[in-house]
Amino acid sequence: MITRRLSTIALFSCVTLLALLLAGPALCSSKGVSKKSSKASTKTTSLSKSKEITYSPLITRLVKDGFDKKELVKLYLKKEVKFDVKTISIFFRHNEAKLNYDQFAKRKAIKRTLAYMEKYKTAFAGAQKKFDVDKNVIAAIILVETQLGSIVGRRLSLNVLSTMAALEEVSSRDILWRAIKSKSKVTRKELDQWSERKSPWAYKELVALLAYTKREKLEPQKIASSYAGAVGICQLMPSNILLFGQDGSGDGKVILSNHSDAIHSIAAYLKHYGWKPGLNEIEAGKVLFTYNHSDYYVKILQKVSKKLKGSK
Repeated sequence: MITRRLSTIALFSCVTLLALLLAGPALCSSKGVSKKSSKASTKTTSLSKSKEITYSPLITRLVKDGFDKKELVKLYLKKEVKFDVKTISIFFRHNEAKLNYDQFAKRKAIKRTLAYMEKYKTAFAGAQKKFDVDKNVIAAIILVETQLGSIVGRRLSLNVLSTMAALEEVSSRDILWRAIKSKSKVTRKELDQWSERKSPWAYKELVALLAYTKREKLEPQKIASSYAGAVGICQLMPSNILLFGQDGSGDGKVILSNHSDAIHSIAAYLKHYGWKPGLNEIEAGKVLFTYNHSDYYVKILQKVSKKLKGSK
């Protein structure tokens, strides 16, 4: 009986020792495990589960259109980059009727704008001479769009455009729907219809944003924008930056947080859409409507530009 017990203990010891040897040092040292796990966690090269659902198909699509996969994964791994449900939900609450554009025609706003035009008079004169666009109209746009460059947006264009572009996928729409269904009057059908209309447009703008930031050697995840993805003092969408962005400062770059670049870029845009000296109010209004499809917006621009001109 004793011999049989000793044999059993010896056999158990041998099996245990063999298991430890096969498992290697990782099981023999808790310190080794924690060090290896900690080191591995700092070298994450794959998207989180939420980003995998929303952005993996988008990255695949961008790669097919010529962008580098490694660079895209690196970009979308950055902490600033996210599926921005909060910002996109604004589209379902925004109501232009609640905007107060009339504030920009008041004496205080006109006075501030005249001081702004004096400060950047060289840029305004250069843009007006080069593109034959009324400098008062350019100033009016900057006033209404960003309050003379003081409010350029608290969102990130990359997040806004990536989120909208990702809505091509039903799985991404599901995430958005769960977030807004209790806070919005929109139906799921309306959300789907909106997504089908907006996602192709947003994808085009996303491609333009990536092309623009690569050309100017900028970091895409640091470009501030409006809730719609418009960029800079003049609030141009990325595709329009590629088409009409101007180096007004002469530093060899198009940076729309630069006042001179923004002033010249607005002039180039309006010139392209038909602005020329001698336009009557209706003709001028049609050109301004291309900048923002709002009759209220056009009306206030014309009112402000007249006041600016009359104050000199």
